[in-house]
Amino acid sequence: MISVEEALETVLRVAQRLEPVTVPLHEALGKVLAEDIRAPDPLPPYPASVKDGFAVIAADGPGDYPIITESRAGNDGVGVTLAPGTVAYVTTGGPIPDGADAVVQVEDTKRLKDESSEPKQVRIMVQTSPGTDIRPIGFDIEKDAIVLKSGEHISASEVGLLATVGVTMVKVHRSPTIGVLSTGDELVEPTTQKLGRGQIRDSNRAMLLAAAVQKNCKTVDLGIARDDEGELEKVMDFAFSAGIDIVLTSGGVSMGDRDFVKPLLEKRGKVYFNKVSMKPGKPVTFSEIHLSKADNIKAKSILAFGLPGNPVSCLVCFHLFVVPAIHHLSGWTNPHLLRVRARIRQPLKTDPTRPEFHRAIVKWHLNDGSGFPGFIAESTGHQMSSRLLSMKSANALLELPASGAVIPAGTSLSAIIISDFIGASVNNGSPLEDKSCTSRGSISSDAINNEVPFPEFRVAVLTVSDTVASGAGPDRSGPRAVTVVNSSSERLGGAKVVATAVVPDDTGKIKDILRRWSDVDKIDLIITLEFLLEGGTGFTSRDVTPEATRDLIEKETPGLVHVMMQESLKVTQFAMLSRSTAGIRGSTLIINMPGNPNAVAECMEALLPALKHGLKQIKGDKREKHPRHVPHSEAEPADTWEKSYQKTTMITEEPSCSCSSH
Repeated sequence: MISVEEALETVLRVAQRLEPVTVPLHEALGKVLAEDIRAPDPLPPYPASVKDGFAVIAADGPGDYPIITESRAGNDGVGVTLAPGTVAYVTTGGPIPDGADAVVQVEDTKRLKDESSEPKQVRIMVQTSPGTDIRPIGFDIEKDAIVLKSGEHISASEVGLLATVGVTMVKVHRSPTIGVLSTGDELVEPTTQKLGRGQIRDSNRAMLLAAAVQKNCKTVDLGIARDDEGELEKVMDFAFSAGIDIVLTSGGVSMGDRDFVKPLLEKRGKVYFNKVSMKPGKPVTFSEIHLSKADNIKAKSILAFGLPGNPVSCLVCFHLFVVPAIHHLSGWTNPHLLRVRARIRQPLKTDPTRPEFHRAIVKWHLNDGSGFPGFIAESTGHQMSSRLLSMKSANALLELPASGAVIPAGTSLSAIIISDFIGASVNNGSPLEDKSCTSRGSISSDAINNEVPFPEFRVAVLTVSDTVASGAGPDRSGPRAVTVVNSSSERLGGAKVVATAVVPDDTGKIKDILRRWSDVDKIDLIITLEFLLEGGTGFTSRDVTPEATRDLIEKETPGLVHVMMQESLKVTQFAMLSRSTAGIRGSTLIINMPGNPNAVAECMEALLPALKHGLKQIKGDKREKHPRHVPHSEAEPADTWEKSYQKTTMITEEPSCSCSSH
């Protein structure tokens, strides 16, 4: 069993570009050029005006001048020579009369309304210089210049360029012709109205034929072959004689005693691989069929792909292996599929042994959860290989590594784009299960709603728990923290939770997400939620969050920890076992909080009076003051220590300012 990368490398090494053909211009769209295209003449072929205005002799300067001719796009003004003291009206793209060396735009002129004067006159109100607003001959394209190179893909703009230089017959690389065959005794035509026992309608053949047409390929429908070695061989012989370049079979490539495709491919050609370490699509087979001269076929060889019978596996393998082969045969210089980075909306469980290609819908959002525009990927749901519904609306395959771990929501993954972003442009926000908070590890709906004002402070909430990360238990603290922060948005200066995640009790994984949120995403406030005895801040071996945080922070903020300790001690004496820490990394404040949902609310309430003040100072606003700040010159003399004592003994006299930034 080989890797996906090795399998694709093999396919592209074996595939050979098809011979060039010459087609009419209207058939060249979507093809790849097989020759350089040169311009037979310059563009523009004459000096042309850039704007509507008046062709002048620059040395004449401002003044009133007679209009001796009009030069519009076409042959107007041909044979007219401009003499000093005269002007000519010109339109955009119109030829410049001989003798003129500049154009003055209409906005800088004024028509004189003396009806008796002939010719008509215009007032030039600005001084211009030679060459102004004139495109000289060959300004856009010089004669004999290469306007398109061999290997370039022909889209609508290239068709227009070919027409511009007079090319009506174009030499291009031919697109492959693809034969599609389904195998299996259980298959019946989609037109079958009533299914018998053990029968299913053939979906793979219709799906693959449509996918091939989508890639600008000609197709040959080879029908359904029963699980009979002789019948299958006859159908394949017909396919090989039909002038196809690629044959696709679905089914018959697994390990059953009636799976005859693989043995037939081995008999007729060379099989390069028959198992790939991937999910879905493990039993995909690739071979090259060599045709003898006796076959009287022009093609020297045919690429044969034995695709799995499960519909999802079949289509995933088509995208990953057949599409790059089509691109390569058709002359593409880069046959690989487009990849983008996308943040995942939900946590995703990975397979422990095989990399997985997870079907997803990728959309562009004005806020991808980091406070910046980007792609967000949403799973299409249950990923069983026989469940074709998981491909519905999917425009991407997320590349999940083989680790067996849960990838937290908000993680940026590679997404292979398999179809256009139709209906998947800027998103106006997708509702989640709870409008007030995120689901476990998901991105906040506020964070991806482009109608929500951009928050002054962006907050991320990290739950540290083996239980939650593995899916063995719910995350009750994360959603509670999101609710507390968002409901206190005004008191926090407009703070909003823009990202959440769940990680197991692992120092490295905690550090990784804290680094990304602080260094890359530039989150303003990160709140970690730690469960005692499990990724917490206590005394057990799994209580590693404080160490992970201390290794990253550059400045400690012990006052915040002290306030949380005081608040927690009101509830339980065990709070004194907490080793929580808080501090600053770059422009990000990181605070370890207890994992109990009620404790989250209590600690946030205790920190709120100073948190907005602190966040503004971290962002560099040295003018930020406490709301009740009184300049020292106006304050009554007071003993700071006395005030502190009064506060701790619950005397509620108003304190004087103790801030240091004024």
